[in-house]
Amino acid sequence: MARTREKNGPKRLPQPAHPWTATQVLLILFFALFGAFALSWIGPQMLNALYALLAERLNMNAESAAEGFRSSPLTVGSLSVLGAVIGSFLGNRLLSSLERVGLRWDRLEVGDKVTLFVGIFAGLVATVPLLQVFQYLNIDPAIKVLLFSAVTIGLCALSAYALQSMADILPWNRTRVGGRRSGIKILDTNVIIDGRIYDVVKAGFLEGQIYIPRFVLEELQFIADNSDPLKRQRGRRGLEILGNLQSESNIEVGTYDRLAPDTNEEVDSRIVRLAHQLGADVVTNDFNLNRVATLQNVRVLSLNDLALALRTNVMPQETLTLKIIREGNQMGQGVGYLEDGTMVVVENGYRHVGETVDVVVSQLIQTERGKMVFAEVEGETEGRTEGRRRSTRRNHA
Repeated sequence: MARTREKNGPKRLPQPAHPWTATQVLLILFFALFGAFALSWIGPQMLNALYALLAERLNMNAESAAEGFRSSPLTVGSLSVLGAVIGSFLGNRLLSSLERVGLRWDRLEVGDKVTLFVGIFAGLVATVPLLQVFQYLNIDPAIKVLLFSAVTIGLCALSAYALQSMADILPWNRTRVGGRRSGIKILDTNVIIDGRIYDVVKAGFLEGQIYIPRFVLEELQFIADNSDPLKRQRGRRGLEILGNLQSESNIEVGTYDRLAPDTNEEVDSRIVRLAHQLGADVVTNDFNLNRVATLQNVRVLSLNDLALALRTNVMPQETLTLKIIREGNQMGQGVGYLEDGTMVVVENGYRHVGETVDVVVSQLIQTERGKMVFAEVEGETEGRTEGRRRSTRRNHA
């Protein structure tokens, strides 16, 4: 099944801004109050100094003007508002930076986190003997502090780099998150729209936690709002299937999306990255996603492979009851289908189009798309065989 996204349309959907949490609001409010207090306290002094400098340059007596400016409630209030705005902006930027650092930290393997901690600790231990040496240096104390800080950071970075270069032999790197199966099943957009996943889950053949990334849900909403009627119908069908899945099992949405935070990355790549980080399995019927995930050692559960494995296993000379629905490509042939969709080509079956007859399997051919079955109408097989025998006797006579 081809990807449902438009080939010439947008492949990356705009990601909505995440709502602020109560902690973030309180922290930004703290920065705003701090900025308002700081600027209302320092601002008048700075402006007085500026007035004094201008008065000195212009040979003016600005003492009374400066005093009036400093004692003006309107000025202090304006500086407080300006300080609150600046504090809120700086607080928001700081929180965004910390959030990006936190996301990168979450994407690190457990072994890499331990390596970083051990490297920093080793660097700090290595700087202890140097502390005594720096005390005897006859240099400016500020320069001494800067030099000691630079040496400490350098030794920590060197220790972490040395441990990272020996990652293969470190005991805490023997087990990786990517190699540990978590039992989580990540569904992609196509397998939801396909609809068969609902029957598989309802039958109890898909164990573990079912996870829907929020960006997959947003892609479904994008398809459901498409101007193309066919794509809009598929998107709405996918949303309907999700509703049915929620009634049958516990579905988690968007909880682990922080492990694949790059909104500029395509949906398939984010699914593979998320599965690798979680040790999860990807459930899909998309061939390209299957190949990409397999190359990155991510386990894939393909519904197409499952459907092929569950097709009826017929054997030569087996009798089947089949309805012939149309003529075949070759003259005299009829075509019918088994319940699982396997095509059966019936020799001389064109006379029975629209009828349900018993056929005998004569030959099986395995193709890339599955098995193709060739059969003959039961009863007519014996007549043709007896006719061939009589013709052979006449030829020998």
